[in-house]
Amino acid sequence: MTAQYDRPTSNVIPFSPEPAEVLTAEQAVIGAALLDPTRIPALAEVLGDPGVFYRPAHETIWRTITRMAAAGRPVDPLLLTDVLRAQGDLNKVGGPGYLYTCLEATPTAANGDYYADLVRAGAERRRINATTSRLAHMASDDQANLNDVRTAALAALADLASGETWLDPVPLGSHGALPTFPVHALPKWVGAYVEAVAEFTQTPPDLAATMALAALSTAAGGRVNVEIRPGWREQSNLYLVCAMPPASRKSDVFAFMTGPVYRVEDELREGAKARIIEAETAKETALAEVEALMAKARKNPDLDRAHLVAEISAARMVADDITVPPTPRLTMSGDLTPETVTHHLGVHRCLAALSPEGDLFDSIAGRYSSKPNLGVFLQAHKGERLQTDRITREQPTVDKPALTIGVTPQPAVLQELGAAPGARDRGLLARFLYSLPASNLGYRKIRTTPVPDPVATTYDVRLTALLHTLTALDEPVTVTMTEAADLAVEKLQEKFEVQLRPDEPLAHIKDWAGKLVGHIARIAVLLHLADHVAGDWRVPVEAATVDRAAEIAEYYTAHTLAVFDLIAADPATDDAHALLQWLQRPRKDGTHRTHIKAHDAVASSRRFKKVADVEPALNLLEQHGWLRTDQPPASSQRGRQPAATYRVHPAVGTPADGAEAP
Repeated sequence: MTAQYDRPTSNVIPFSPEPAEVLTAEQAVIGAALLDPTRIPALAEVLGDPGVFYRPAHETIWRTITRMAAAGRPVDPLLLTDVLRAQGDLNKVGGPGYLYTCLEATPTAANGDYYADLVRAGAERRRINATTSRLAHMASDDQANLNDVRTAALAALADLASGETWLDPVPLGSHGALPTFPVHALPKWVGAYVEAVAEFTQTPPDLAATMALAALSTAAGGRVNVEIRPGWREQSNLYLVCAMPPASRKSDVFAFMTGPVYRVEDELREGAKARIIEAETAKETALAEVEALMAKARKNPDLDRAHLVAEISAARMVADDITVPPTPRLTMSGDLTPETVTHHLGVHRCLAALSPEGDLFDSIAGRYSSKPNLGVFLQAHKGERLQTDRITREQPTVDKPALTIGVTPQPAVLQELGAAPGARDRGLLARFLYSLPASNLGYRKIRTTPVPDPVATTYDVRLTALLHTLTALDEPVTVTMTEAADLAVEKLQEKFEVQLRPDEPLAHIKDWAGKLVGHIARIAVLLHLADHVAGDWRVPVEAATVDRAAEIAEYYTAHTLAVFDLIAADPATDDAHALLQWLQRPRKDGTHRTHIKAHDAVASSRRFKKVADVEPALNLLEQHGWLRTDQPPASSQRGRQPAATYRVHPAVGTPADGAEAP
């Protein structure tokens, strides 16, 4: 969270210029920067704090523009659109079309300074108006202590004189509003059912959408792969988790979205029953013949031993050649320890662990063993050869295992998983797509519209058809991508590669973000299969499907950032806590730091070896409003550019009574 100037509230007297004029001026400033990026430093100097913008979306756009310019990156509408999309902010600011609206509102870039003056003046008037209104309200309270009112007034006037306003910082571990799942990116028959179930159950669509992807992954995982380009293939199984608090109707939504999976599983079992009984009978008969020959040999020691051994050996070979097929399974349930998961995958290769609770995470975290056994969950996501260690004559390893995980635990369960030894270091957390929607509790409708029969029937019929079609495959099938889709993936690779750099949004979750393009490919093939369930699904995946998958991945990226902050499994979060505690400790003279540089933070603790180590923590503190960056103007001289200075929130030096350092 970043500092902003006060926005008008109901008790604030209208100011001049009117908001409509301010909005036009703000659009013109953004348009001027896009028309002539060389003017960005001058405009930034006139505006000062980005919090001067009246509309929060304009502040978000302006901060992104100045960050791009400070990093030496070119600024234009297309590149800005890509960066906003990567940050998860594009839809929040009005979509790509809104940037062109700002351009159209700008007669000429030459007048940018004039519009920046209007924006700054409007912000100053709002600050004065809001401050005087608050003071007037305090003064009118007969119960207020006069000394407190006087102190607050003097502090407020001093704040006005300083020209700087800070909002309360956001505690580390919390987050702002997260985006809602882009249901429109799903196949129409899936999206329609997701929306209907969400409406009927009064739950966020994120929950139903995530479990819909889990159902598609159950059908396709390990059975259909996608080849992005020669040498690069991805399986289609996903690890999905949608964390919500108790009483969120998770079980109801789970039942709606996974119902066809369990029904098809029952149908497959029933259909295989006769075949299994026949094979069991044949094997038992062959084994009985072997036993009869053995009994004959024991009772008649004078028989021709060589002939009898040959006869018994032949009977044993006949018995061994009879294979009893396992009872078909699509899902696993019960106490799913790593050992039972390994066993089931050894038998079936492609399976799903689906649950409306977080019991599976208890097992992963090592609740039932002295040490977490993560190997099977790591290998079964990627499809690496799995050692089953079964003491039988069956194959001891499984090629290309594919596990799907779709669970809806409580958020606290994620914190336990994050604390499990090795969960972050070995890459388990990086394999999940996370959803953390807000609960509707307290705001739900009492009487809701039932899921329309045609919508429910279409979902049931098409998911059932997909399950039957893909589970009937004898061998895994690989679907390719069109050349345009491959280029779309390449563009995503280039974009995310930049965002892994130290000063970029995904720098502190490199382990997760490094798998993001692979996740997009997996989501894309699931969307592709669902789009073509009634046609030829073996055709190549189109670029438009990749774009839809990327939009869904953008949603999961925003939620993953919040989850990693919540579970404190991110080293940057731990570093930010340590850095904040250092800032809250007074210096020897009793004063607190008001400004710091990155090298000051490095010198503060042995945990930081170099400036690059501390930058993710500084970025997190800035995002939560504890710091503000004063980026020095770029030097025209060669060599290292001046280091940024961070202003420290005044609250850091004046913690509340009894409050502990975060």
